[in-house]
Amino acid sequence: MYGASFHFLEKLLNTPSPSGYEQRIQQVVREWARPLADEVRTDLHGNVIAALNPKGSPRIMLAGHCDQLALMVQHIDSDGFLYVQPMGGWDIPILLGQRLTIWAKAGPITGVVSRKAPHILTAEEKKKIPEFVDIWVDIGAKDRAEAETLVSPGDTTTVELSTRTMRNDLYTSPGLDDKVGVWTVMETLRLLKGRPLQAAVFCVSTVQEEIGLRGATTSAYGIHPTVGIAVDVTHATDTPGNEKKQLGETKLGAGPVVFRGPNINPHVHERLVAAAQAHSIAIQTRGVPKATGTDANAIQLAREGVAAGLVSIPNRYMHSPVEVVSLKDLDHAAQLLAEFCASVTREANWVP
Repeated sequence: MYGASFHFLEKLLNTPSPSGYEQRIQQVVREWARPLADEVRTDLHGNVIAALNPKGSPRIMLAGHCDQLALMVQHIDSDGFLYVQPMGGWDIPILLGQRLTIWAKAGPITGVVSRKAPHILTAEEKKKIPEFVDIWVDIGAKDRAEAETLVSPGDTTTVELSTRTMRNDLYTSPGLDDKVGVWTVMETLRLLKGRPLQAAVFCVSTVQEEIGLRGATTSAYGIHPTVGIAVDVTHATDTPGNEKKQLGETKLGAGPVVFRGPNINPHVHERLVAAAQAHSIAIQTRGVPKATGTDANAIQLAREGVAAGLVSIPNRYMHSPVEVVSLKDLDHAAQLLAEFCASVTREANWVP
């Protein structure tokens, strides 16, 4: 991976971005995009849109969502402990024992999330999966009065942000879902700068995907693309316990996944595969028999309809603090999108 691009990836992953509170990370995206794009703007929803050749045709939208799973402070009890509710789809057992950061107005505050120690749980409590009312966040406050000087309801919390490299070009961090998608579309922007384009290319860092594909809905309406490709993560099935008969076979390091199915325009899929073959880019193919739970769903249904595609980065342990991806897959995904965009002509037909 190109050095500046790797630094950009690390900066994305070490910047908090709870759904609806993406301002910090979008500033990182704008700083990256400004020297590369012909224009950069932020819409009223908070989506950052970086355009190349904006008067070209057709209009291609590439979207990765920048928001990450988080928690929101709902209540502070009399002893100064915080009670939180989820922002996105958490598995509570994964949260227990994690170090957290509360992103308070005055600055970040360290906390830990826990419940009663296992030694003092009743037999019934040990059998029960805890709910959010059963766990709390400890910030070390002596009482409610002290906690309220630091934290307010509505403050957001993430697991402690950190990145680690692993063997065989693997990389682990919370928030890879879907900051790797943002990285991919913005790396595509870098790869396309200076190349001749007939198409207008809009690289978008969308917001609020984890709570309902909201940023893709508004940005697709505003851009009015002919073609829209979402870049997200997908479950890698190269770990124990996965049922490949249901999920398909997806491996880290074997290339990004190019999806087929009713959410995907067949011409977009065919052109992505053709670009991969023409440039010897490793890809994997998966089918999805329904609307996907990604920005591709919202993009496809924008205005009168968009020719949608979905390229996904294989990801182990999704929606956890220890997600794992292959850096090779990220590079290949950006190369694939760049070659796809460069190959599109004004005369291309997208009607199924």
